[in-house]
Amino acid sequence: MEIDILIENDAWDEAALEAAARAAFEATLDALGLDPAGFCVSILACGDDRIAALNAEFRGKPTPTNVLSWPSEERGAQTPGAMPDLPEADRDGPPEELGDIALAHGVLTREAVEAGKPFEHHLTHLLVHGLLHLLGFDHITDPDAGLMEGLETRILARLGLPDPY
Repeated sequence: MEIDILIENDAWDEAALEAAARAAFEATLDALGLDPAGFCVSILACGDDRIAALNAEFRGKPTPTNVLSWPSEERGAQTPGAMPDLPEADRDGPPEELGDIALAHGVLTREAVEAGKPFEHHLTHLLVHGLLHLLGFDHITDPDAGLMEGLETRILARLGLPDPY
């Protein structure tokens, strides 16, 4: 698994973020029957102001959020609750770029404290969540949310983490 990380906010611990991302991404891809070695993801580790600007620009919501994701291509299913069109890695070629994920340290920290969760557990959940978005999962409809949240719960359990819902 190739992971490119850009740290824009000093509150982030790059080594801890990379370790959490590697564990979360490999568990997610393994759970879906995909070989982690065939894929690449980019992460922007930023603060609340930067993610609020990105949220305003891309979603029309000028407020900070915990995670944003930009898939490299549309993979979503046409039928609510159905599996998206998962990518296939080319074993002989370079890793396939799945897309970009942005995480806001301040929002993650506040949410973890409010929920009484360790920061690392919440971070791992949002990394899994963000990667699932890159793979075409969403939570717009109830059937889609059920599929995505069920996957998140199972993947986090594989990592020894409790159900985030």
